[in-house]
Amino acid sequence: MTPRHRSSTAPLALAYAALILYASLYPFDGWRWPTSPEAQHLLHLPWPRWFPTFDLVANLLGYLPMGALLYLAVVRSGGRSGAALALAVLAPSALSYAMEVTQQLLPARVSSLLDWLLNSAGALLGALLAMLLQRLGAIAHWQSVRERWFVARSAGAISLLLLWPLGLLIPAPVPLGLGQVLPRLRELAEAATEDTPWAAWVDEWVGSAAWPAAPLSPLAEWLVVTLGLLAPCLLAFSVLRSAGLRLIAAALIAALGFAVMALSTALNFGPQHALAWIAPVTLPALLCALALAGALAFAPRRAAAAVGLVVLTALVALVTQAPSDAYYASSLQAWEQGRFIRFHGLSRWIGWLWPYAALGVLLWRVASNEGQPKIAE
Repeated sequence: MTPRHRSSTAPLALAYAALILYASLYPFDGWRWPTSPEAQHLLHLPWPRWFPTFDLVANLLGYLPMGALLYLAVVRSGGRSGAALALAVLAPSALSYAMEVTQQLLPARVSSLLDWLLNSAGALLGALLAMLLQRLGAIAHWQSVRERWFVARSAGAISLLLLWPLGLLIPAPVPLGLGQVLPRLRELAEAATEDTPWAAWVDEWVGSAAWPAAPLSPLAEWLVVTLGLLAPCLLAFSVLRSAGLRLIAAALIAALGFAVMALSTALNFGPQHALAWIAPVTLPALLCALALAGALAFAPRRAAAAVGLVVLTALVALVTQAPSDAYYASSLQAWEQGRFIRFHGLSRWIGWLWPYAALGVLLWRVASNEGQPKIAE
């Protein structure tokens, strides 16, 4: 029997399934039940009249990661390859069919039999690629590397580190400033209490007048960039075994963050503006974050996790005070209404929730005695 492991692929597969559900049903508005005789054919998916190339590719590749993650999650947990392949194809296919049927209740979305077939084919392709990697020994090699580099029970931290670049893809009011979820919660609270006796109270306490409209000071922006880069570094430090690996991880995280921010800006404003996100305080802040990460690379893992809790708390507090500017709102609207809608839900939810999930992981690392030296009796 293959030994069981706590694999990061399982939580990643669940998160990806939830994000597919969000992206498939967005914008969650205008629900209506088809009138007769349409209701009799609700389970029948229509064949599309046109085949945009972008949609074909997106539907095929959109379910590929889920198929690969499900296959690896089952295999890494000790399951057989046949069962893993069946689950990796059938579960995404069933999810896709359910989403296509549900989309018939949303006037803004168009269900399609071709979309379901492409989604199922994408899941099969992902599972086959994962099986190929397993047969070539890549999965076993990664497990060996992981055991040498990372401490036990590091799946949560590894999953968040892999998701961090995706959260940076959505336009942010401040570079590397993840976690600005409170304005969205304010909008949801106002919408939920509209035309109710509590509307005035909600508007008074969480309305737009209660939120700062002035831009962040240069010092505050500098702190956001510094903390935004330092946070994933400290998350990595809490599960990496050696200082040398931590220094390499910090350099890779900085390079990846820089590249993803440039990619996000290029997608929104064109390749010629890929570096427009760099403000006068940005590069000094990145260098300061790297210097702090270099110093903290030699700290104990629990100490790194404790400092990470402080860093993430300060980051969220500062990002919450950052107002949206016109360029940010325009970019976000382009993501929500254009072709980026297929990736919008994924990036936006990760960008909103990543710091809070990282806080939970770091808090567990601080409270856990795992990997700490035992007290002699």
